[in-house]
Amino acid sequence: MKDKIDILCVGEVLVDFIGHQIGVSINNTPDYHRYLGGSPANVAMNSARLGLNSLMISTVGDDGFGDYIFKRFSEVGVKTENIKKLKNKNTSIIFVSRSESTPDFIPYREADYCINEDQIPTEILSKTNIFHTTCFALSKKPGQSTILKKAEEAFDLGCKLSIDINYSKNLWESREEAFNVIKSYCRFNPLIKISEDDMLRLFEQELPHEQIFDFFHQEGVEIVCLTMGSRGVKLSERGNKIIEFPAIKIEKVIDTTGAGDAFWSGFLFAYIKEKPLQECLKVALQLAALKLQNVGRLPNNINILSELLS
Repeated sequence: MKDKIDILCVGEVLVDFIGHQIGVSINNTPDYHRYLGGSPANVAMNSARLGLNSLMISTVGDDGFGDYIFKRFSEVGVKTENIKKLKNKNTSIIFVSRSESTPDFIPYREADYCINEDQIPTEILSKTNIFHTTCFALSKKPGQSTILKKAEEAFDLGCKLSIDINYSKNLWESREEAFNVIKSYCRFNPLIKISEDDMLRLFEQELPHEQIFDFFHQEGVEIVCLTMGSRGVKLSERGNKIIEFPAIKIEKVIDTTGAGDAFWSGFLFAYIKEKPLQECLKVALQLAALKLQNVGRLPNNINILSELLS
């Protein structure tokens, strides 16, 4: 299909203000630099840079930050016709510390969660390969209800679903609600990306990796990918032996913000290209390593595709 959508990213697009000082908490950071942010937005951008047909569905304010977001997407070819501008809400922003581990963040959410069903018509879903979203996007209505309903429709139409379970307690009404929504999404057998930090926040205890994998497999999920920071990644495919790879060694980590999104962009890119799971993980780790060496986003002046296929 000529106008096939490789990846449909649904959820938060934000303006990130990332601390300029490394290893400094938010309360001690004196200045910040502006970047396009939001996990689905990062995946959409990265996917477009990798040569995929990428479409973003979100909501922004009819303001300067909203204009900035459209400009950034257009620079790399992300399709934006289904991003809605709202006159009565501002574009959501988030302040992020710059660290070598999982960063602190303070979100100011207005427009991002106001996604409605009319933004995701059946016509788009019928030509979509992968439908991707996040736990962040599912944390607040009406976006939550819209995404769950359209995820089911996408599943019924033959899309492969995907989710980054980037759980954060301060985004949800309760942990119980988060579990219920996550379980609802798991019914559609998505590709799942989790991190050790995400799981510690979600389960509120440090569980063995096998127990975490079993939780998702029992909810109907076949493939679960667990990132472990500098220790690499584990992937569990139901019924098969766990695959594990070490992280690529980085001499100096510049910025961890968006590294997980870069990893998952690489994984989904290789998955769309029908590569074996081991190859998907190798591509993912290479893209994450590139991100760790750059502040805010992947570099524009690098041929990422040739790097990954070398």
